[in-house]
Amino acid sequence: MSNVLLAKCKRIDKSAIFPSSIPLTHATDGDVKTRRLLLTIAYDGTDFEGWQGRPGARTVRSVLAQACSDLWDFSPIIESSSRTDSGVHARGLVAHLDFPQQLAHIDHRHVMLALNARLPRDLRIMKCQAPRTLRHARFDATSKEYRYHLHLGAVMPPHLAREAWHIPQSLNLPAMQSAAAQLIGQHDFRAFTVKRRGTLGSSTRTLYECRVQQRGTTITIHLHGDGFLYKMCRKIVGTLVQIGQEKFPPSIIPAMLTQTPLPTLPHLVAPAQGLTLWRVHYTESEKRKKNASLKDIRHKT
Repeated sequence: MSNVLLAKCKRIDKSAIFPSSIPLTHATDGDVKTRRLLLTIAYDGTDFEGWQGRPGARTVRSVLAQACSDLWDFSPIIESSSRTDSGVHARGLVAHLDFPQQLAHIDHRHVMLALNARLPRDLRIMKCQAPRTLRHARFDATSKEYRYHLHLGAVMPPHLAREAWHIPQSLNLPAMQSAAAQLIGQHDFRAFTVKRRGTLGSSTRTLYECRVQQRGTTITIHLHGDGFLYKMCRKIVGTLVQIGQEKFPPSIIPAMLTQTPLPTLPHLVAPAQGLTLWRVHYTESEKRKKNASLKDIRHKT
């Protein structure tokens, strides 16, 4: 990025872009027509209390809202595709910002640069788009991808401490892969969530991919599904790790998916720092492709 362009972004004339006569605080999907920008966001979640937490906490949303306020003297409506937990990272979280339609002349490229100039080093806007339709970052998402990183070995390299779970022993990789394959498909995943206040809605979800891959001392668990329950990714990883430690056999998975009563069940929830929201999908063609692959898997089995 050139210094000249960055300087221009920092010197945006707020009064010229957002005239005070426009009711900026009423940008909604209801009776006021809006202009929507889609942001692809990446962040190191170590020092954030999730996307949205308790009032006064350092959350991704609050820091982004403050940057918007510093730039424009108001905070646009901000909605995200996912509400990541404290300590969880993101490479491709999607959020949208709503502005009144009268401000359609705003250059979305300048918005990305100007916001990044005001954001801390652990949070960045990677892409800013002006969609033709009012796509909702959360409700229009068709699937999400997560990745979880494990580091095996006696010593944890310091540069990996913020982004991987240290497992100081080898794991039974074939057993983990066998268990992961049994999770693919549409199932009731209530055994893979953590109880919260209130009533649990539908716990049926579809996993298009659950794959365990090892390269050297790093194991990566790939998860791709149409949606995830509270801490579902981390509970899946914790279960796979306990299977890799041979505390449970891969055959425990069908029992968990059917809520079969057993004396003991995997209960480990993997720590947050190893999990990254990798990508959010919005195309129906992607969903159809994944559903077709599921049918192929069922046919082969």
